[in-house]
Amino acid sequence: MVTGSRLQVARERPAWQHLDSAQLVLLGAAVALTVAAAVSLAAAGGVAEPKPAIIFGALIALGELFRMNMPGGREVAPISTAGALGYGMLMSVGGEAVTYSALQVVAVTAAGMFAGTLPHIAVGRSPQLDAMARRLVVAAVVAFLFRPLTGLLFDERLDLAEWWTALGLMTLISCTAVCSDMVVAAAIRAEAVRVRFGIAFLDEFRAGVLLCAAKTATGMLIAVATSVMGLAALLLFTAPILTTQFAFRRYAAVRTTYLQTIRALSRVTEVGGYVETGHSRRVSRLAVAMGRELGMTEEQSLELEYAALMHDIGQLSLPDPIPGGATVLASPAEQRRIAELGANVIEQTGVLDKVAHIVRRQSSPYSADPAPPLASRIIKVANAYDDLVGDSTDRDRAAAVLDRLRLDSASEYDPTVVESLGTVLERRTYRW
Repeated sequence: MVTGSRLQVARERPAWQHLDSAQLVLLGAAVALTVAAAVSLAAAGGVAEPKPAIIFGALIALGELFRMNMPGGREVAPISTAGALGYGMLMSVGGEAVTYSALQVVAVTAAGMFAGTLPHIAVGRSPQLDAMARRLVVAAVVAFLFRPLTGLLFDERLDLAEWWTALGLMTLISCTAVCSDMVVAAAIRAEAVRVRFGIAFLDEFRAGVLLCAAKTATGMLIAVATSVMGLAALLLFTAPILTTQFAFRRYAAVRTTYLQTIRALSRVTEVGGYVETGHSRRVSRLAVAMGRELGMTEEQSLELEYAALMHDIGQLSLPDPIPGGATVLASPAEQRRIAELGANVIEQTGVLDKVAHIVRRQSSPYSADPAPPLASRIIKVANAYDDLVGDSTDRDRAAAVLDRLRLDSASEYDPTVVESLGTVLERRTYRW
């Protein structure tokens, strides 16, 4: 457990001390790029081709202003990223070649991001520094790979074959930058939530592949259209990703509403006196930490969290509450009845069938045939632990309960899940 004094010390630490090593390296790279870009512009006497720089900088700032949070706490700014990619791959404006450097792309992107972030800071919404740094680094990767090619591509006007070559290079470079960004994001997430890198990368890919495709396609479209139509193309070709962003924002809002509703529903058993205060929340946090330890993906962890929050909802049908709400002390038949009733309630939503199945099998012993799902086995162990320990911070009591679960793991509890509980308790990867 985390004691009050340790929590107080954690609150008093400077913000940068809360960053892990991967985030510090990323922020260091972003700062170094920004400083190098500023020095380069100062040495060159200012910005080359200032009109495109101002327009693209304003687009990037607008994108940062309308950034959003996706499920999993991921901060994204699709319009900002598309604008930065488009500026990094811009070959000409209305047929007139542009020759600015990759460092100027970094400088314009950094300035636009800073300008778009100021309103958020003014109202107390601090940005995710690592997410901003990743967006800057992606723009820098594209610029440093593509800008040296613009002189070769624009010795003269491009014919159709050369346009296809340019599009191929844009696609290859954009995909390289996006894949690099996913690798960095996965490394940060793996360290932050203590999950294997492969699982973290798969989560990042599933969560971001569609939005990344929209950002890179829009960036390429902006670069090509501006080369032919001039800067007016930005207004026309930014609209599709703006629509996409609103769709993703709605999806994120629905996911957030789902979780908030389930958390509120899980408190009904506490308000009615069927379980101890905080029981569902503690079981949920502990179960999710154990699931990560056992290699669950983000989607599986979300289903596990839903099921853990509602695992005791079947107790509402009992005429008399179980003393202390400790279902681990109830008879096996009573445990199965509570689980079945809870699953029936969840099935009424019409959209949480997997969660209902997890809750239904939570009372099944590990040795049952067929074996219950991993999520059910996790909830069974997490619930038993919290039923016997509660909100106590007594380490001896926690150790005694863990030993008891290990003794019962021959048939009742999954030994692997019990050991994951021991690892989580040792590492303190969750907080009550």
